[in-house]
Amino acid sequence: MPDVHYTTIEFEVADHIATITLNRPDRLNSFNKAMADEMVDVWQRVRDDDDIHVAVLRANGERAFCTGIDLGEGPWWTHQSRWNQEDPGVALGPRQHRVWKPVICAVHGMAAGGAMYFINESDIVICSSEATFFDPHANAGIVSALEPIGMLARGIPVGEVLRWALLGSDERMTAETALRVGIVTEVVEPGQLRARAQELAQEIAARRPEAIQGTVRAIWEALEMTPSVAQRNGLSYTQIGNPGDGRTDSRTNKRAPRFR
Repeated sequence: MPDVHYTTIEFEVADHIATITLNRPDRLNSFNKAMADEMVDVWQRVRDDDDIHVAVLRANGERAFCTGIDLGEGPWWTHQSRWNQEDPGVALGPRQHRVWKPVICAVHGMAAGGAMYFINESDIVICSSEATFFDPHANAGIVSALEPIGMLARGIPVGEVLRWALLGSDERMTAETALRVGIVTEVVEPGQLRARAQELAQEIAARRPEAIQGTVRAIWEALEMTPSVAQRNGLSYTQIGNPGDGRTDSRTNKRAPRFR
């Protein structure tokens, strides 16, 4: 694919890994229309480029991964009829663009409100030990619905989701609590965050991409299906994505196991 210059994000591909870096540190990586539009383009590139096996999503700056929508630029969608308006954050996550390649999200600093659009649709989320998660909607008297619903779909306990949404920015969830409730799967020291995300991406990128994409798609689609339909859907993906001769070798790319 041809090189594209982005103004709000950085994008690079190397060794079958696409690295997407939110790059508005002066605005705490809050998203605006430009970032939303650029994320649409990036996810399409990740989806359609067979050389890309996995993506890493991270952010520049020291203070924040993302603090949601940039209120300083105002809502850019309200010129439309209310019946035609779309969720402004829907463009941010990979699943909305039918990206079935794994996405590893590396969170540092503040992850506030609309940051959950990125987190909720990532496959593996890790964070640094100083990361905090909170929702400022309540402080501004604004309904918080879309991000919490995404958290519920991810399997976060309803009590934790309600506490996150109702207490606003006055209570911030620590990295340890995020690990306990399932928002993240691993907490690392701040200086190790990017290296750890890259290590995970390298391991996944070395696997057979058809198997990885079939796995990702079957699992995400199962969230919206009854168990019996999900099982049949999953079976179809094993038939589509597994080698045609039916032979596999579990020793391929095998390494010494790690325990966490």
